[in-house]
Amino acid sequence: MTGNAAEYVRDVMTPGVAAVRPDSSLVEAARLMRTQDIGDVVVADGQNVVGLLTDRDITVRAVAEGLDPMAVGVRAVCTRDPLTVSPHEPVADAVALMREHAVRRLPVVEDGLPVGMVSLGDLAEARDPASALAGISRAEPDATDSE
Repeated sequence: MTGNAAEYVRDVMTPGVAAVRPDSSLVEAARLMRTQDIGDVVVADGQNVVGLLTDRDITVRAVAEGLDPMAVGVRAVCTRDPLTVSPHEPVADAVALMREHAVRRLPVVEDGLPVGMVSLGDLAEARDPASALAGISRAEPDATDSE
């Protein structure tokens, strides 16, 4: 790690979680993603994390298959029982977990409750702020289509 790099997941994670119920429609989840300007939501049954849904999941597992996003529930296309990390785990452990399982983001769970999300971009920014991935992660979203 670099000199000012964070040691623990809590130091690099994005705090707060956008969540949907497993029976929410894909349209509901997509609208939440748009409103929050995010690419993923936690799927929660009560306070338990039961899945993770990404914008890519909606595209590849539903729309590309011709499924009706109004009729299909999140449960049908989310990644079930996602890997999670604790905010108290070392960043190196989160990196190893992502590498081993080829995932780009991990819900951060403390005492059974989702408290944040850590992504490859978060980790790149913490470990190598000068990297291209860190730069992309810091960039503001392209607003050209809203002008």
